[in-house]
Amino acid sequence: MSFPKAEDILAASQRIASLVHHTPVLTSISIDKMVGAKLFFKCENLQKVGAFKYRGATNTLLQLSPAQLKQGVATHSSGNHAQALALAAQLHDTAAYIVMPSNASESKKEAVLGYGAKIIECEPTLDARETTLKQIVAETKAHFIHPYNDIKVIEGQATAAKELIDEIPQLDYLLAPVGGGGLLSGSALSAYYFSPSTKVIGTEPTGADDAYRSFNSDIIISSINPKTIADGLLTSLGTKTFPIIQKHVSQILTVDDDMIVEAMRLIWQRMKIIVEASAAVPLAALMQNAHLFKGKRVGIVLSGGNIDLNRLPFKA
Repeated sequence: MSFPKAEDILAASQRIASLVHHTPVLTSISIDKMVGAKLFFKCENLQKVGAFKYRGATNTLLQLSPAQLKQGVATHSSGNHAQALALAAQLHDTAAYIVMPSNASESKKEAVLGYGAKIIECEPTLDARETTLKQIVAETKAHFIHPYNDIKVIEGQATAAKELIDEIPQLDYLLAPVGGGGLLSGSALSAYYFSPSTKVIGTEPTGADDAYRSFNSDIIISSINPKTIADGLLTSLGTKTFPIIQKHVSQILTVDDDMIVEAMRLIWQRMKIIVEASAAVPLAALMQNAHLFKGKRVGIVLSGGNIDLNRLPFKA
């Protein structure tokens, strides 16, 4: 497999620039004092649809041919990728068919419908998702856009870290959450090309630690019955994301749900921004391993801010 090159990430950045938000980088003196490091938060929770996923979806749609766009796009997703693809399709005046599990949150379903996509519900299993998606693609001829295991998607996700590196040079570390690996692999490539002295670390819940186990055994170990509050990180690594992570990520840290909730609360209280549990995982991992980052400059990608306010893990 050939990895995306520096020029591919630069091209993606230019391609999507007018359609995505150049999200801010925020800091917090109080959090810095707590952990003994200088932190720089790349706020993808303030991205369109509330998550970094919009970057990859947009980059991919912009490279479809007119004939492909005419047939529409399709995917399976229970959350942020569903919303990202739905909005990107709407803005490109093409149909979007989103296979969503029956247990997906109503707020996320409403958001997808609000962007004009068609939802096809299925049983909440990966097999049901993939089988239903194949049926939809066969019926509609829509172009399947994978949530993370797609080179164009990875290139799009890489642009978030590229922006952070451009704005905050000389980072010692860059931390990102990992589920399917689109964000982490893209971030690792951006660091490799544009800030080679920066070490990239993946962060993951202990209750969904398939990436940690895969990374340390050199084979993809699929996630089985993952249990974590970070519901955006339940998926397993892909065949395209894993080799990039193997080569360009320094390590993967895991962190328990209690610390994730604590980090999430801290961001809400001290930084006055809303992040979902998955986005709080990097800070939680840093807090749990603070000795590794003492005195260092650390970039953190806050991956998203889509949360059901009726199901907060703490009292707001």
